[in-house]
Amino acid sequence: MQIPYELQIGWRYTRAGRSGRRNGFISFISGVSMLGIALGVAALIIVLSVMNGFQKEVRDRMLSVVSHVEIYQSRGEALSEWQATAAQARLNPQVIGASPFIAAQALIARGDDMRGAIVRGISPAEEATVTDLAAQLRDTTLAPLVPGCWCIVLGGELARSLGVEVGDKVTIVAPGGQVTPAGVVPRLKQLTLVGTFNAGHFEYDSGLALMHVDDAARLFRVAGPTGVQLRLKDAQQAREVGDELQVRLGSTVRVNDWTRTNRNWFQAVQIEKRLMFIILTLIVAVAAFNLVSTLVMTVTDKQADIAILRTLGASPRSIMGIFMVQGAASGVMGTLAGMALGLSVAYNIDVIVPAIERALHTSFLPSSVYLISHMPSDPQSGDIVPIVLISLALAFVATIYPSWRASRVQPAEALRYE
Repeated sequence: MQIPYELQIGWRYTRAGRSGRRNGFISFISGVSMLGIALGVAALIIVLSVMNGFQKEVRDRMLSVVSHVEIYQSRGEALSEWQATAAQARLNPQVIGASPFIAAQALIARGDDMRGAIVRGISPAEEATVTDLAAQLRDTTLAPLVPGCWCIVLGGELARSLGVEVGDKVTIVAPGGQVTPAGVVPRLKQLTLVGTFNAGHFEYDSGLALMHVDDAARLFRVAGPTGVQLRLKDAQQAREVGDELQVRLGSTVRVNDWTRTNRNWFQAVQIEKRLMFIILTLIVAVAAFNLVSTLVMTVTDKQADIAILRTLGASPRSIMGIFMVQGAASGVMGTLAGMALGLSVAYNIDVIVPAIERALHTSFLPSSVYLISHMPSDPQSGDIVPIVLISLALAFVATIYPSWRASRVQPAEALRYE
Protein backbone atom coordinates (compact mmCIF):
# COMPACT_ATOMS: atom_id res chain seq x y z
CA MET A 1 0.00 0.00 0.00
CA GLN A 2 1.35 3.39 -1.04
CA ILE A 3 1.80 5.65 2.00
CA PRO A 4 1.10 9.35 1.23
CA TYR A 5 4.32 11.33 1.06
CA GLU A 6 2.87 13.90 3.47
CA LEU A 7 2.85 11.24 6.18
CA GLN A 8 6.35 10.07 5.34
CA ILE A 9 7.90 13.54 5.36
CA GLY A 10 5.94 14.66 8.44
CA TRP A 11 7.09 11.59 10.37
CA ARG A 12 10.70 12.14 9.21
CA TYR A 13 10.58 15.72 10.51
CA THR A 14 9.18 14.45 13.81
CA ARG A 15 12.03 12.03 14.54
CA ALA A 16 14.89 13.85 12.79
CA GLY A 17 16.87 16.91 13.67
CA ARG A 18 19.56 16.07 16.21
CA SER A 19 22.65 16.49 14.06
CA GLY A 20 22.89 20.27 13.85
CA ARG A 21 22.77 22.77 16.68
CA ARG A 22 19.62 24.47 15.43
CA ASN A 23 17.90 21.17 14.60
CA GLY A 24 18.93 19.77 17.97
CA PHE A 25 17.37 22.73 19.75
CA ILE A 26 14.12 22.28 17.82
CA SER A 27 14.13 18.60 18.72
CA PHE A 28 14.68 19.51 22.38
CA ILE A 29 11.71 21.93 22.35
CA SER A 30 9.57 19.24 20.68
CA GLY A 31 10.57 16.73 23.36
CA VAL A 32 9.70 19.19 26.12
CA SER A 33 6.28 19.73 24.54
CA MET A 34 5.61 15.99 24.41
CA LEU A 35 6.81 15.60 28.00
CA GLY A 36 4.50 18.41 29.12
CA ILE A 37 1.52 16.80 27.40
CA ALA A 38 2.39 13.42 28.92
CA LEU A 39 2.71 14.82 32.45
CA GLY A 40 -0.51 16.82 32.10
CA VAL A 41 -2.50 13.82 30.89
CA ALA A 42 -0.99 11.60 33.59
CA ALA A 43 -1.80 14.17 36.30
CA LEU A 44 -5.39 14.41 35.09
CA ILE A 45 -5.86 10.64 35.12
CA ILE A 46 -4.24 10.18 38.54
CA VAL A 47 -6.12 13.03 40.26
CA LEU A 48 -9.53 12.07 38.89
CA SER A 49 -8.90 8.39 39.69
CA VAL A 50 -8.05 9.28 43.30
CA MET A 51 -11.14 11.49 43.59
CA ASN A 52 -13.26 8.64 42.20
CA GLY A 53 -11.65 6.32 44.74
CA PHE A 54 -12.46 8.62 47.65
CA GLN A 55 -16.03 9.02 46.42
CA LYS A 56 -16.45 5.24 46.09
CA GLU A 57 -14.98 4.60 49.58
CA VAL A 58 -17.23 7.15 51.25
CA ARG A 59 -20.28 5.94 49.30
CA ASP A 60 -19.65 2.31 50.25
CA ARG A 61 -19.23 3.19 53.93
CA MET A 62 -22.33 5.34 53.81
CA LEU A 63 -24.39 2.57 52.22
CA SER A 64 -23.21 0.11 54.87
CA VAL A 65 -25.25 2.13 57.38
CA VAL A 66 -28.16 3.62 55.44
CA SER A 67 -30.68 1.94 53.18
CA HIS A 68 -30.95 2.46 49.45
CA VAL A 69 -34.60 3.60 49.49
CA GLU A 70 -36.88 4.78 52.32
CA ILE A 71 -40.67 5.01 52.32
CA TYR A 72 -42.32 7.46 54.75
CA GLN A 73 -45.82 8.42 55.69
CA SER A 74 -46.28 11.77 53.93
CA ARG A 75 -47.51 13.51 57.11
CA GLY A 76 -44.76 12.08 59.30
CA GLU A 77 -47.10 9.75 61.19
CA ALA A 78 -46.79 6.01 61.76
CA LEU A 79 -46.97 3.96 58.60
CA SER A 80 -50.04 1.79 58.97
CA GLU A 81 -49.54 -1.82 57.90
CA TRP A 82 -45.88 -1.47 56.98
CA GLN A 83 -45.86 -5.15 55.99
CA ALA A 84 -48.32 -4.42 53.18
CA THR A 85 -46.22 -1.48 52.01
CA ALA A 86 -43.11 -3.67 52.05
CA ALA A 87 -44.93 -6.38 50.10
CA GLN A 88 -45.93 -3.88 47.42
CA ALA A 89 -42.36 -2.59 47.23
CA ARG A 90 -41.04 -6.14 46.79
CA LEU A 91 -43.02 -6.41 43.55
CA ASN A 92 -40.19 -4.41 42.03
CA PRO A 93 -37.52 -6.96 41.03
CA GLN A 94 -34.74 -4.68 42.28
CA VAL A 95 -35.96 -4.84 45.91
CA ILE A 96 -34.30 -7.65 47.87
CA GLY A 97 -34.80 -6.55 51.48
CA ALA A 98 -37.24 -4.51 53.61
CA SER A 99 -37.22 -3.42 57.24
CA PRO A 100 -39.38 -1.12 59.41
CA PHE A 101 -37.79 1.80 61.23
CA ILE A 102 -38.41 4.90 63.30
CA ALA A 103 -36.04 7.87 62.99
CA ALA A 104 -36.09 10.91 65.25
CA GLN A 105 -33.69 13.49 66.59
CA ALA A 106 -32.98 13.50 70.30
CA LEU A 107 -30.42 14.49 72.91
CA ILE A 108 -28.32 11.80 74.57
CA ALA A 109 -26.90 12.76 77.96
CA ARG A 110 -24.48 11.28 80.45
CA GLY A 111 -23.94 13.49 83.50
CA ASP A 112 -23.13 17.00 82.29
CA ASP A 113 -22.26 15.83 78.76
CA MET A 114 -25.00 16.01 76.17
CA ARG A 115 -24.90 15.30 72.43
CA GLY A 116 -27.45 15.54 69.65
CA ALA A 117 -28.03 12.36 67.67
CA ILE A 118 -30.35 10.58 65.28
CA VAL A 119 -32.08 7.79 67.16
CA ARG A 120 -33.16 5.00 64.82
CA GLY A 121 -35.54 2.33 65.97
CA ILE A 122 -34.89 -0.91 64.10
CA SER A 123 -35.86 -4.57 64.07
CA PRO A 124 -32.46 -6.33 64.09
CA ALA A 125 -33.66 -9.37 62.14
CA GLU A 126 -35.19 -7.37 59.27
CA GLU A 127 -32.49 -4.68 59.43
CA ALA A 128 -29.86 -7.31 58.64
CA THR A 129 -31.46 -7.75 55.20
CA VAL A 130 -31.15 -4.04 54.45
CA THR A 131 -27.78 -2.74 55.69
CA ASP A 132 -24.35 -4.37 55.78
CA LEU A 133 -23.65 -2.99 59.26
CA ALA A 134 -26.71 -4.70 60.74
CA ALA A 135 -25.83 -7.94 58.95
CA GLN A 136 -22.37 -7.89 60.56
CA LEU A 137 -23.65 -7.00 64.05
CA ARG A 138 -26.91 -8.99 64.08
CA ASP A 139 -25.67 -11.85 66.26
CA THR A 140 -23.34 -9.75 68.42
CA THR A 141 -23.87 -6.08 69.15
CA LEU A 142 -27.52 -5.92 68.02
CA ALA A 143 -28.58 -9.19 69.66
CA PRO A 144 -29.47 -7.56 73.04
CA LEU A 145 -31.93 -5.18 71.32
CA VAL A 146 -35.23 -6.84 72.22
CA PRO A 147 -38.60 -5.24 72.95
CA GLY A 148 -38.90 -3.86 76.46
CA CYS A 149 -35.21 -4.05 77.37
CA TRP A 150 -34.69 -0.32 76.87
CA CYS A 151 -31.23 -0.88 75.48
CA ILE A 152 -29.28 1.27 73.04
CA VAL A 153 -26.29 0.93 70.71
CA LEU A 154 -24.19 4.03 70.03
CA GLY A 155 -21.67 4.97 67.36
CA GLY A 156 -18.10 4.63 68.61
CA GLU A 157 -17.28 8.35 68.36
CA LEU A 158 -20.54 9.28 70.09
CA ALA A 159 -19.83 6.88 72.96
CA ARG A 160 -16.30 8.24 73.35
CA SER A 161 -17.49 11.85 73.38
CA LEU A 162 -19.97 10.99 76.14
CA GLY A 163 -17.38 8.94 78.03
CA VAL A 164 -19.60 5.86 78.32
CA GLU A 165 -18.83 2.15 78.04
CA VAL A 166 -20.94 -0.97 77.62
CA GLY A 167 -23.17 -1.38 80.67
CA ASP A 168 -23.39 2.33 81.48
CA LYS A 169 -26.67 4.23 81.60
CA VAL A 170 -27.46 7.10 79.24
CA THR A 171 -30.47 9.41 79.22
CA ILE A 172 -32.43 10.26 76.11
CA VAL A 173 -34.24 13.60 75.98
CA ALA A 174 -37.02 13.13 73.44
CA PRO A 175 -38.43 16.05 71.41
CA GLY A 176 -41.67 17.47 72.70
CA GLY A 177 -42.62 17.35 76.34
CA GLN A 178 -45.32 16.62 78.83
CA VAL A 179 -47.62 19.46 79.81
CA THR A 180 -47.96 19.63 83.60
CA PRO A 181 -49.31 22.26 86.00
CA ALA A 182 -45.69 23.33 86.46
CA GLY A 183 -45.24 23.83 82.72
CA VAL A 184 -43.80 21.74 79.91
CA VAL A 185 -41.51 19.04 81.27
CA PRO A 186 -39.10 17.31 78.85
CA ARG A 187 -39.60 13.60 78.34
CA LEU A 188 -36.61 11.65 79.64
CA LYS A 189 -35.81 7.97 79.46
CA GLN A 190 -32.81 6.12 80.82
CA LEU A 191 -31.38 3.34 78.67
CA THR A 192 -28.53 0.87 79.02
CA LEU A 193 -25.66 0.93 76.58
CA VAL A 194 -25.22 -2.62 75.26
CA GLY A 195 -22.73 -2.00 72.46
CA THR A 196 -21.01 0.37 70.05
CA PHE A 197 -20.29 0.23 66.32
CA ASN A 198 -17.76 1.78 63.97
CA ALA A 199 -19.02 2.18 60.43
CA GLY A 200 -15.93 4.07 59.24
CA HIS A 201 -18.03 7.17 58.46
CA PHE A 202 -17.62 9.95 61.02
CA GLU A 203 -21.11 11.36 60.52
CA TYR A 204 -22.73 8.10 61.62
CA ASP A 205 -20.13 7.07 64.17
CA SER A 206 -20.60 10.40 65.96
CA GLY A 207 -24.32 10.97 65.54
CA LEU A 208 -26.29 7.72 65.28
CA ALA A 209 -27.92 5.62 67.99
CA LEU A 210 -29.83 2.35 67.49
CA MET A 211 -32.60 0.86 69.62
CA HIS A 212 -35.43 -1.60 69.09
CA VAL A 213 -38.30 -0.26 67.00
CA ASP A 214 -40.93 -1.13 69.63
CA ASP A 215 -39.07 0.77 72.35
CA ALA A 216 -38.56 3.70 69.98
CA ALA A 217 -42.30 3.79 69.24
CA ARG A 218 -43.08 4.03 72.95
CA LEU A 219 -40.35 6.61 73.54
CA PHE A 220 -41.38 8.92 70.70
CA ARG A 221 -45.12 8.21 71.15
CA VAL A 222 -45.93 6.92 67.68
CA ALA A 223 -48.30 4.07 66.88
CA GLY A 224 -45.69 2.05 65.01
CA PRO A 225 -42.88 2.26 62.45
CA THR A 226 -42.78 5.57 60.60
CA GLY A 227 -41.21 4.10 57.50
CA VAL A 228 -39.82 1.13 55.59
CA GLN A 229 -36.23 0.78 54.45
CA LEU A 230 -35.41 -1.09 51.24
CA ARG A 231 -32.27 -2.71 49.88
CA LEU A 232 -31.77 -3.01 46.12
CA LYS A 233 -29.75 -5.34 43.94
CA ASP A 234 -28.04 -2.33 42.37
CA ALA A 235 -27.68 0.78 44.54
CA GLN A 236 -27.12 2.90 41.43
CA GLN A 237 -30.73 2.22 40.39
CA ALA A 238 -32.11 3.79 43.57
CA ARG A 239 -33.44 6.93 41.89
CA GLU A 240 -35.30 5.02 39.16
CA VAL A 241 -36.71 2.50 41.65
CA GLY A 242 -37.78 5.30 44.00
CA ASP A 243 -39.64 7.10 41.22
CA GLU A 244 -41.39 3.86 40.21
CA LEU A 245 -42.43 3.12 43.81
CA GLN A 246 -43.71 6.65 44.29
CA VAL A 247 -46.08 6.16 41.36
CA ARG A 248 -47.12 2.69 42.53
CA LEU A 249 -47.74 3.60 46.20
CA GLY A 250 -49.44 6.92 45.54
CA SER A 251 -49.26 10.32 47.20
CA THR A 252 -50.06 9.02 50.71
CA VAL A 253 -46.40 8.08 51.15
CA ARG A 254 -43.13 9.80 50.36
CA VAL A 255 -40.30 7.83 48.75
CA ASN A 256 -36.71 8.96 49.16
CA ASP A 257 -33.43 7.38 48.03
CA TRP A 258 -29.83 7.71 49.13
CA THR A 259 -28.82 9.86 46.15
CA ARG A 260 -31.36 12.52 47.12
CA THR A 261 -30.68 12.29 50.85
CA ASN A 262 -26.95 12.95 50.30
CA ARG A 263 -27.39 15.20 47.28
CA ASN A 264 -25.32 18.11 48.64
CA TRP A 265 -22.29 15.94 49.34
CA PHE A 266 -22.30 14.30 45.93
CA GLN A 267 -22.86 17.63 44.17
CA ALA A 268 -19.89 19.10 46.05
CA VAL A 269 -17.70 16.19 44.92
CA GLN A 270 -18.83 16.59 41.31
CA ILE A 271 -18.07 20.33 41.40
CA GLU A 272 -14.60 19.61 42.78
CA LYS A 273 -13.99 17.06 40.01
CA ARG A 274 -15.06 19.55 37.34
CA LEU A 275 -12.81 22.27 38.75
CA MET A 276 -9.82 19.93 38.98
CA PHE A 277 -10.52 18.75 35.43
CA ILE A 278 -10.54 22.35 34.15
CA ILE A 279 -7.39 23.34 36.06
CA LEU A 280 -5.38 20.34 34.96
CA THR A 281 -6.68 20.60 31.39
CA LEU A 282 -5.11 24.07 31.26
CA ILE A 283 -1.77 22.40 32.01
CA VAL A 284 -2.31 20.08 29.05
CA ALA A 285 -3.33 23.09 26.92
CA VAL A 286 -0.13 24.98 27.78
CA ALA A 287 1.98 21.94 26.90
CA ALA A 288 0.01 21.36 23.69
CA PHE A 289 0.43 24.95 22.53
CA ASN A 290 4.18 24.65 23.06
CA LEU A 291 3.90 22.71 19.82
CA VAL A 292 3.19 26.04 18.13
CA SER A 293 6.68 27.34 18.87
CA THR A 294 8.19 24.01 17.83
CA LEU A 295 6.39 24.02 14.49
CA VAL A 296 7.11 27.71 13.85
CA MET A 297 10.83 27.06 14.34
CA THR A 298 10.61 23.95 12.15
CA VAL A 299 8.85 25.88 9.38
CA THR A 300 11.55 28.59 9.50
CA ASP A 301 14.28 25.95 9.41
CA LYS A 302 12.68 23.99 6.56
CA GLN A 303 11.82 26.86 4.22
CA ALA A 304 14.24 25.61 1.59
CA ASP A 305 12.70 22.13 1.76
CA ILE A 306 9.23 23.64 1.44
CA ALA A 307 10.30 25.66 -1.60
CA ILE A 308 11.79 22.59 -3.29
CA LEU A 309 8.63 20.58 -2.62
CA ARG A 310 6.54 23.39 -4.08
CA THR A 311 8.67 23.53 -7.24
CA LEU A 312 8.26 19.76 -7.56
CA GLY A 313 4.48 20.19 -7.62
CA ALA A 314 3.42 19.89 -3.98
CA SER A 315 0.24 21.81 -3.29
CA PRO A 316 -0.21 24.21 -0.34
CA ARG A 317 -2.59 21.63 1.18
CA SER A 318 0.14 18.98 1.05
CA ILE A 319 2.65 21.31 2.70
CA MET A 320 0.12 22.08 5.41
CA GLY A 321 -0.54 18.36 5.86
CA ILE A 322 3.18 17.61 6.36
CA PHE A 323 3.49 19.93 9.34
CA MET A 324 0.14 18.94 10.75
CA VAL A 325 1.36 15.34 10.71
CA GLN A 326 4.49 16.42 12.58
CA GLY A 327 2.54 18.28 15.28
CA ALA A 328 -0.18 15.64 15.56
CA ALA A 329 2.44 12.88 15.91
CA SER A 330 4.03 14.75 18.83
CA GLY A 331 0.60 15.19 20.42
CA VAL A 332 -0.33 11.52 19.96
CA MET A 333 2.96 10.26 21.40
CA GLY A 334 2.71 12.62 24.37
CA THR A 335 -0.92 11.68 25.03
CA LEU A 336 -0.31 7.93 24.81
CA ALA A 337 2.75 8.18 27.06
CA GLY A 338 0.75 10.21 29.59
CA MET A 339 -2.13 7.75 29.50
CA ALA A 340 0.24 4.83 30.09
CA LEU A 341 1.96 6.64 32.96
CA GLY A 342 -1.31 7.80 34.53
CA LEU A 343 -2.93 4.37 34.40
CA SER A 344 0.21 2.70 35.76
CA VAL A 345 0.23 5.00 38.78
CA ALA A 346 -3.56 4.92 39.25
CA TYR A 347 -3.72 1.12 39.30
CA ASN A 348 -0.70 0.79 41.61
CA ILE A 349 -1.24 3.77 43.90
CA ASP A 350 -1.88 1.45 46.84
CA VAL A 351 1.73 0.28 46.46
CA ILE A 352 3.37 3.54 45.40
CA VAL A 353 2.00 5.79 48.18
CA PRO A 354 2.97 3.45 51.09
CA ALA A 355 6.48 3.17 49.59
CA ILE A 356 6.78 6.97 49.50
CA GLU A 357 5.45 7.22 53.06
CA ARG A 358 8.04 4.71 54.28
CA ALA A 359 10.82 6.53 52.42
CA LEU A 360 9.83 9.93 53.85
CA HIS A 361 8.82 8.57 57.27
CA THR A 362 5.47 10.36 57.10
CA SER A 363 1.77 9.65 56.59
CA PHE A 364 -0.25 11.52 53.99
CA LEU A 365 -3.60 10.46 55.48
CA PRO A 366 -3.29 9.87 59.24
CA SER A 367 -6.22 7.84 60.52
CA SER A 368 -6.62 10.18 63.51
CA VAL A 369 -7.47 13.07 61.18
CA TYR A 370 -9.00 11.68 57.98
CA LEU A 371 -11.93 9.38 57.40
CA ILE A 372 -9.85 7.15 55.09
CA SER A 373 -6.28 6.26 56.06
CA HIS A 374 -5.18 4.91 52.65
CA MET A 375 -5.09 6.43 49.18
CA PRO A 376 -7.91 4.89 47.10
CA SER A 377 -8.02 4.92 43.31
CA ASP A 378 -10.78 4.09 40.86
CA PRO A 379 -9.86 4.78 37.19
CA GLN A 380 -12.99 5.10 35.07
CA SER A 381 -13.24 5.09 31.30
CA GLY A 382 -15.76 7.93 31.53
CA ASP A 383 -12.91 10.17 32.73
CA ILE A 384 -9.99 8.72 30.76
CA VAL A 385 -11.57 8.82 27.29
CA PRO A 386 -12.49 12.56 27.46
CA ILE A 387 -8.98 13.36 28.77
CA VAL A 388 -7.34 11.58 25.82
CA LEU A 389 -9.71 13.13 23.26
CA ILE A 390 -9.25 16.66 24.64
CA SER A 391 -5.46 16.28 24.65
CA LEU A 392 -5.46 15.08 21.05
CA ALA A 393 -7.83 17.88 20.02
CA LEU A 394 -5.64 20.55 21.66
CA ALA A 395 -2.53 19.17 19.95
CA PHE A 396 -4.35 19.17 16.60
CA VAL A 397 -5.57 22.76 17.04
CA ALA A 398 -2.05 23.89 17.98
CA THR A 399 -0.71 22.68 14.61
CA ILE A 400 -3.15 24.60 12.43
CA TYR A 401 -1.57 28.07 12.38
CA PRO A 402 2.10 27.02 11.86
CA SER A 403 1.03 24.55 9.17
CA TRP A 404 -0.98 27.24 7.43
CA ARG A 405 2.02 29.60 7.52
CA ALA A 406 4.15 26.85 5.98
CA SER A 407 1.68 26.46 3.14
CA ARG A 408 2.01 30.21 2.40
CA VAL A 409 5.79 30.11 1.87
CA GLN A 410 6.70 31.41 -1.60
CA PRO A 411 9.36 29.27 -3.34
CA ALA A 412 11.10 32.26 -4.99
CA GLU A 413 11.45 34.13 -1.70
CA ALA A 414 12.65 31.03 0.18
CA LEU A 415 15.32 30.16 -2.43
CA ARG A 416 16.57 33.70 -3.06
CA TYR A 417 19.54 33.41 -0.72
CA GLU A 418 20.14 29.66 -1.05
